Amino acid sequence: MQNSKIAGIGFYVPERVVTNKELEELMDTTDEWIRERTGIEERRYAKKHEETTATMGVEAAKIAIERAGITAQDIDFIIFATLSPDYYFPGSGVILQREMGMENVGALDVRYQCTGFIYALSVADQFVKSGMYKNVLVVGAEFHSCGLDFTKRGRNVSVIFGDGAGAAVLQPTQEEGKGILTTHLHSDGKFAEELAYYNPGCHGGKFLKDDKKPHFGEEPEFGGLFMTKEMVEHGEIYPTMNGRYVFKHAVEKFPAVIKEACAATGYKVDDIDMLIPHQANLRISQLVQLNLGIENERVYNNIQKYGNTTAASIPIALCEAWEKGLIKEGDLVCLAAFGSGFTWASALIRW
Repeated sequence: MQNSKIAGIGFYVPERVVTNKELEELMDTTDEWIRERTGIEERRYAKKHEETTATMGVEAAKIAIERAGITAQDIDFIIFATLSPDYYFPGSGVILQREMGMENVGALDVRYQCTGFIYALSVADQFVKSGMYKNVLVVGAEFHSCGLDFTKRGRNVSVIFGDGAGAAVLQPTQEEGKGILTTHLHSDGKFAEELAYYNPGCHGGKFLKDDKKPHFGEEPEFGGLFMTKEMVEHGEIYPTMNGRYVFKHAVEKFPAVIKEACAATGYKVDDIDMLIPHQANLRISQLVQLNLGIENERVYNNIQKYGNTTAASIPIALCEAWEKGLIKEGDLVCLAAFGSGFTWASALIRW
């Protein structure tokens, strides 16, 4: 069976840089507090009413397609990973397809947040390996800044996230031992509510602990669960995160899924030339690095200047590391992520 390879990669981040100092003016936080706990110094915010998740994905995709030496019309299939789609439905994949003038190709949206890009990459890998598609476009994009709570109530979450997009084009390769060697995907829904965006939704509070029960207000006999005025007034339309809980599980699952990828291919952690972890928190990355005994030169982090861009973080970091010459032909590259779900995943690639 043929392997798939990343034939082209690109990323896009908005022009507007938002520093920690700027956030100090909006909520009860400090630059020192944010840096100490997350490592973040600044992030990018998209232009409201001008940019969207899909338009940022388009910009990243244009670069990836050009670097792959093809045109948009050569793309056979689109896989779009995001937690912040342009619309509740349809997904952002079809918006990107329309904006890029692609003719009737299929589009699949992946909603696995921080692990979204690796999940999407794994699906694309299977499509290419099976021979079903020859040029698969994989996109990870997020527009977080339009849905964050910029008050004291939401400060622990809102300071973490930024906007941006990354994309890759997967093609078949006949070179022995080249391309995507293995991918590993996991989930544990027992912890779904520890990192989640509860509303809008149809759960009606069914899975939430009593202290998190939403405010429904006067409900009609039909409808009324999706979104109510009371939910908005009580700030129940923003993401919620049990930070310590997420941190604890992340530092366990990251090393485990990286070792799993190595074991499946007969490599050791010492063989990895570059590790690209999901940019969730610099402290998580540092602990994972320490656990695995990987030197600084073999790990790429850029959360300091982009924040956590969720599904976009791995392709942005991967592309930036490659552009800087830190990833070269023949290098063994490992991608790893942990996030909402809980889900965790890894991919091992011979560049």
